[in-house]
Amino acid sequence: MIAGDYNMTIRSFVKSTVAAAPLSIALGVAAHAGGFIAPVVEPAVSPIVETAPVGNWAGAYAGATLGYAFGGEDRIGLAQGEGAVTNYDKLDLSGVNGGLRIGYRWQKDNWVFGPELGYEAGNIEDSFSNDGGVSAKSKIKNIVGLRFKTGYAVTPDTLVYGIIGAARAKVDYEVTGASVPGTAAINDSISRSGYIVGLGAEKQLTERVSITGEYEYANFGKETVSDAGGIQTEATAKYNNVKLGVNFRF
Repeated sequence: MIAGDYNMTIRSFVKSTVAAAPLSIALGVAAHAGGFIAPVVEPAVSPIVETAPVGNWAGAYAGATLGYAFGGEDRIGLAQGEGAVTNYDKLDLSGVNGGLRIGYRWQKDNWVFGPELGYEAGNIEDSFSNDGGVSAKSKIKNIVGLRFKTGYAVTPDTLVYGIIGAARAKVDYEVTGASVPGTAAINDSISRSGYIVGLGAEKQLTERVSITGEYEYANFGKETVSDAGGIQTEATAKYNNVKLGVNFRF
């Protein structure tokens, strides 16, 4: 009898549990349906922005250049006072030249700029003698120039730049021989101020050493020169120049 009561009790518990299960599930679903579950948000990953490298061009430097001048034109025409000018020939200044330079540069991002002081000398000259007995010779002995260079670093180790500056040239000038109305005997050494413009590029080989290639046009205006008898002409020193160089940054 006791065993029968025990079995009946077990069967009643199981039936009660099975009957209550759907209600518990329904209540749980209802509870969850009425509540808010915050979504899981993955943190945003910021893109990695790589800044383009910029080379170091700032600071003081010194260097040397080797160039060749060409295309200088100086027409020789003689006159006495306000009289008519008799034209003879022209001098085409050209020749090898070398120079030394020292400068300083500042840098703002890729922009590089600064002054440069240079000295150049060589054989920028020409001469002629015509059938009429007139001889002429011009030679640029040396040039002192103050240039300002402004450039842009197209790559960390390559700089392109423009050149503008003022310069002072010492020129030996000579015109002799028969002329109208007399015989010329011009022999003078003159100093002329002028301007220089150009373009260039520089390539870094190491942190301290770089090479340069430049084109410049130099013009020193006109200077009237004459002899003791008043026979005169105008000296017009100008030329183009291509230069290769090397710089050492301090």
